[in-house]
Amino acid sequence: MGDNKRKRGRKPKTPKTLDTVPNPTNDVDLADNPSPPHLSRRRGRPKKLPNQSDNPLSPATTRRSSRTAIENGVDFAAPSDGVVSSMALVAMEADPAWESVAARVLPAMDSVVKVFCVHTEPNFSLPWQRKRQYSSSSSGFVIGGRRVLTNAHSVEHYTQVKLKKRGSDTKYLATVLAIGTECDIAMLTVDDDEFWQGMLPLEFGGLPTLQDSVTVVGYPIGGDTISVTSGVVSRIEILSYVHGSTELLGLQIDAAINSGNSGGPAFNDKGKCVGIAFQSLKHEDAENIGYVIPTPVITHFIKDYEKNGKYTGFPILGVEWQKMENPDLRTAMGMRPNEKGVRIRRVDPTAPESKVLKPSDIILSFDGVDIANDGTVPFRHGERIAFSYLISQKYSGDNATIKILRNSGVFKFDIKLDSHKRLIPAHSKGKPPSYYIIAGFVFTAVSVPYLRSEYGKDYELEAPVKLLDKLVHSMPQSPDEQIVVVSQVLVADINIGYEEIVNTQVLAFNGKPVKNLKNLATMVESYNDEYLKFDLEYDQIVVLRTETAKAATLDILSTHCIPSSMSDDLKS
Repeated sequence: MGDNKRKRGRKPKTPKTLDTVPNPTNDVDLADNPSPPHLSRRRGRPKKLPNQSDNPLSPATTRRSSRTAIENGVDFAAPSDGVVSSMALVAMEADPAWESVAARVLPAMDSVVKVFCVHTEPNFSLPWQRKRQYSSSSSGFVIGGRRVLTNAHSVEHYTQVKLKKRGSDTKYLATVLAIGTECDIAMLTVDDDEFWQGMLPLEFGGLPTLQDSVTVVGYPIGGDTISVTSGVVSRIEILSYVHGSTELLGLQIDAAINSGNSGGPAFNDKGKCVGIAFQSLKHEDAENIGYVIPTPVITHFIKDYEKNGKYTGFPILGVEWQKMENPDLRTAMGMRPNEKGVRIRRVDPTAPESKVLKPSDIILSFDGVDIANDGTVPFRHGERIAFSYLISQKYSGDNATIKILRNSGVFKFDIKLDSHKRLIPAHSKGKPPSYYIIAGFVFTAVSVPYLRSEYGKDYELEAPVKLLDKLVHSMPQSPDEQIVVVSQVLVADINIGYEEIVNTQVLAFNGKPVKNLKNLATMVESYNDEYLKFDLEYDQIVVLRTETAKAATLDILSTHCIPSSMSDDLKS
C-alpha cells in the first residue's frame, strides 16, 4: 500500500502546536520537560573517564572548546599536537567563512529568549470559576522597538509572563502588548532597561524558496540551555493553523521542532529570521515535519499592531466556493472556454460583500489576479497557491476589486474586507465565558473551547451531531447571533424531571426566538407572567412557575457557592 493511502477506521492526525506543559482541555498538544538523560543515574560501578590531565589540549578537549568558542563569538586556537599554532589562528581569523559563522551566530543566539508563563484558564463547563493555574516555558526573540515576539498559544490565558536572556540568571517581568489568535503570534515588551542591554533586534529576511537551509533556535525539552536544529524548506503553501483555527501561508521544514520550540526564530543561511516555529505533525507515518510562520504573516501582524494600536485580525472573503474543474459545469454556468474561476456556493449574511455577491456568481479574479478553476493563483516560478493568500495580504477595512461572471455578464465590484465572525467562535480571545442561571438551569453560549471542555480533544467525534453541524456549516444571520444551550441542570426541588437535560439548544422563550444569551437573560429577568416556558430542540419544553423559579435561584446559588446568577458582561 502507498504511504499516502488512508487507513480504514483511523482518524487523520492534525498538526500540533508546541509548548511544554500538558493541557488536556486544549487542542494544542503539550508535553512535559523530562529530566535530561545525563542526569539519570545508572546502577553499578561508574564509568571510568579517560585521564586528560597530561594533555590539556587533547583533540577531544580542543574540539569542545572550538565549538564553544564559535558559539560565543570569541577567537580560539586550533590544536597542533597539543601546541597552539599562531599561523593557524591567523589563517582562521582571516578566513571569511569563520567570520560569517561568528557574525551569524552571535546576534542570533543572544536575541533568543526563554519565555515563562503562568496560565489560568477559564472553566467553560463551570463558567463562574477558573481552573487551577499551571506553568509553561517556550521561546521568543527580540525585534525592533524594544519588543519580543513569541507564539500566541505560549501566553494564552496568561496571568504572568517572564523572560530570561541567554546566559542570564534573572527573569524579567513582561507585558503582553498584543495577541494574534489567528496567526498564533504574540507581542511582548519589558519595562526594565537592564533587560535590553546588549540585546540586538533580529532582522527579517524574505520568503525562502524550496531546499533553502533553515536553522531553528529555541529552548525545547531535553535541557535548559539554548538548542539549535537545522534542515531545509520542504514545502510552502496555505496551512491549517491549529491554534488559530484558520488557514494562512506557512512553511514546512524537516528540522527537528519539539515542545518548547514554540515562538523560536528560524534563520536562513545569512542569519536573518525567516519565520517562527509554531507546530509540528505527530503521526506514525511521518517524521521530522515541522511548521514555521513565514515573514509575510509576521510582517502583517506587526504592521497591523502599529497601524491600529491593537491586533485586528486577518480579513477573509465571506463566501463558500466550489471548484469549476468539470467542463459540463462550466458550460452550464455560461463560462466561455477562456474563462476560469470558482463558483460561489453561499454568502455570509453578516459579511460586507453580501450586498453585492450572490450564490452561483463565478469569481474570475481578485484585485486583478486571475483565479484558476481549482481556486489557485500564480505564486512564484513553478508554484501556485490558494487565492485566499491574496485576501490574507490585506488588512481589515481595506478595499478590493473583485470580478465576477453573472448570467453570462462580467461585473466588477469594489468590496470592503473584514474579519470573519463565526456562529460558533473558535476562541474566547481572553474573555471569560458568559452564563445565566435560573432555577438551576445553566445557560451558556456554545464555542469551540466549550465543546473541548465538555467532550475533550476529540469533541469532533463526541459532541452532539446537531452542534457539530452548526459548527461546520451554519452561518450567523446577524452579527450578535449565538447558539444558546442548557449546559446542565443544578438539581433542586424546582427542576425535578429536568435533570437529564444537557447541552440542548434553546430555540425560544415564551414563543420569542432566542438570538443570544444576553437576549435570553433580558427576557427572563423582565418577565412577570405566571409561567416561564423554554422551547428546546428535539421538541422539548421546560415550564417553570415564574415566582417560584426566581425565588429558588438564590438558594441554588448559595448551595453551589456561585457568586452571581449571571456573568458580568450580561449585567451591563
